[in-house]
Amino acid sequence: MTGNKLRVAILGASGYTGAELVRLLSRHPHVTIVALTADRQAGKPASEVFPQLVLADLPNLTRIDEVDWSAVDFVFCCLPHGLTQEAVAKLPGHLRIVDLSADFRLTDLDAYATWYGHAHRAPELQQEAVYGLTEVNRDKVRKARLVANPGCYPTAAQLPLIPLLEAGLIVADDIIIDAKSGVTGAGRDAKQGSLYSEVTEGIHAYGIASHRHAPEIEQGLSEAAGKPVIVNFTPHLMPMSRGILSTIYVKLAPGATVDKLRAMLSERYKGEYFVRVLPNGAAPATRHVRGSNFVLMSVHADRVPGRAILMSVEDNLVKGASGQAVQNMNVMAGFPEETALEQLPLFP
Repeated sequence: MTGNKLRVAILGASGYTGAELVRLLSRHPHVTIVALTADRQAGKPASEVFPQLVLADLPNLTRIDEVDWSAVDFVFCCLPHGLTQEAVAKLPGHLRIVDLSADFRLTDLDAYATWYGHAHRAPELQQEAVYGLTEVNRDKVRKARLVANPGCYPTAAQLPLIPLLEAGLIVADDIIIDAKSGVTGAGRDAKQGSLYSEVTEGIHAYGIASHRHAPEIEQGLSEAAGKPVIVNFTPHLMPMSRGILSTIYVKLAPGATVDKLRAMLSERYKGEYFVRVLPNGAAPATRHVRGSNFVLMSVHADRVPGRAILMSVEDNLVKGASGQAVQNMNVMAGFPEETALEQLPLFP
């Protein structure tokens, strides 16, 4: 660190998660952004790539191999899946890292190869990576050198489910997750399925029974349950830019009630800045968290006896990606966890 400032580099800064990191970190009192990399945009002023951040004091974009790592303390990796492993392996050992790709999230290397189509290219680094679901793994995150930032869908699904599985209040082998996301979850690269005319005025499911976030969700839930957990998980694309709404259907364990589920979640997250459990009868909406690092959740009785419906919402670019990454950095660096993340949601 230079003085009181943590010197930060963002790799792959020209995508949505990179831009969101720049937006959040530009107001962080203990951080200075010293490097922004984006190979296709190398040499351009940051204000040209991010016109919305014209008032921020930012370096020009550059290539990864041009960064002076001796002048960097902390790295955020926003590179595409499959590229981060080799890039991180080449970084100097003094750097602490939060990776926003999926490259270090799965601890089972065979599962990684199955779901991502190739063998893990940095298995020795995978062994030291800590899964960065902050509210669950805070103590491990604090000591980590490499943190695997969770995916957007897994964050929204695991935060309400993990405490209930740990407490034995729901049946582990009967969980259905119906999730809906804004289009930014697909990244910034041009894709036919993300075109305006393909997305607007409609909704469609994708990655049916094959989405790569399923094993990540199951990894966290299995650890919480103390046994293997398989979930029914189906994501849907919504005609909006930001937000995730997860509607989760669960079966109550013997003796459990909807009120007990709500009380357990309220107690578990009572001291958490970013996670809020709504009162009986209230349901969260994505517009209630837009632009913020908050997660809102609720618990409802199903019409079917012995079942409950959980709901959770987040901004997929903030708590589902860059905001949680900054939250993890704050934990790792010893800063107050909410620093630079205190902003309230945008409305309307």
